[in-house]
Amino acid sequence: MTKPPTVYDVAHHAGVSIATVSRVLSRPDDVKPATRDRVLASVGELGYVPSGAARGLAARRTGVIGLFFQGLDAMDDLGDIALEGDEAAAGGARIVRDIPERTDTRTLNLYFDEVLRGCELESWRSGFALLVGVGRGSTATQTVRDMAGRVDGLMVLAGSTSEEELARLSRHVPIVVMAGPRRGDDLDHVSVSNAEGMRTLTAHLIDDLGARELEYVAGSLGSPDDAERWSGFRAALADRSLEAPEEPTLRGDFTREGGRRVGRELFRRDGLPRAVVCANDQMALGVIDAARIAGVAVPEELIVTGFDGIDAGRLSAPRLTTVRQPMETLGRVSVQALARRLAEPKLPAMSVRLPVEVVLRESSESSVAVSLP
Repeated sequence: MTKPPTVYDVAHHAGVSIATVSRVLSRPDDVKPATRDRVLASVGELGYVPSGAARGLAARRTGVIGLFFQGLDAMDDLGDIALEGDEAAAGGARIVRDIPERTDTRTLNLYFDEVLRGCELESWRSGFALLVGVGRGSTATQTVRDMAGRVDGLMVLAGSTSEEELARLSRHVPIVVMAGPRRGDDLDHVSVSNAEGMRTLTAHLIDDLGARELEYVAGSLGSPDDAERWSGFRAALADRSLEAPEEPTLRGDFTREGGRRVGRELFRRDGLPRAVVCANDQMALGVIDAARIAGVAVPEELIVTGFDGIDAGRLSAPRLTTVRQPMETLGRVSVQALARRLAEPKLPAMSVRLPVEVVLRESSESSVAVSLP
């Protein structure tokens, strides 16, 4: 590899000053067209790439914003990949029989995929580079601290790190909290209508479908989204004088395998509830998997609903009734909120709450495909 060209090389090649090269790269309209063309020709011929680090030192900005969230489920089972020897990837093909009962711990984190896509799109649109970090357990705090030292601002999924840590970091870098309600802090927040969505869905199951025995499948402990959805579920029951426990009795940890585990537990009981209301789509799809294996008909014997609106729910059999949240929009609006904070640091903290939709499909009503477009 040869030594990369510098701004000095470009200036010498084009016969101009270093300041002129800088103006061409940062404010090209301020430079005469002939001079600008000569400098750009030298940039292309030499293969010069401006140093982001140098620009950052000059402007005290990196042009990079960060997105931090908890580690993926697959991190728990992540092993080494061999590059040499018998374990190396040398090509070939084999046949593998897919068994429905098999446990797959490599759950697709489709919610994160959609939020990340929104962040990527809006970062590109706004002229930022996006740095993504994940952390789990003891690594989470160190990871988010490292990221905060490398970016102009940081978006953090609620519950990914402690509120105390967010308060400490916010003294040094602007922070937007995603998918969580404000809890006495002065940070910018972007969330969705979790409680309202779950309350509306549960009311529909009770009022329109006549369900009276409902079980709630919670996600991970400490999840702000889950807490809001649980409160919406309980509120709908309380509005109709139906009893609800103080805390969820079933948890699936937001994973499809967790939903299968909950389903197997339910099907070992003497009787079934009329409806299983899951805190996210992945767990709902897991319950449907378990029902299919156990021979339980959905929705005739058991109504199953989710929350998120991932594509897998639209493609499942039966298709999943869910509360569709604007995941991509959540990512985009979070970037917009961070850009606003970077442009005007003294503005009051903002809270944006995005609307949701209750989407009715065949997992709750067998006739829904006929009655709804």
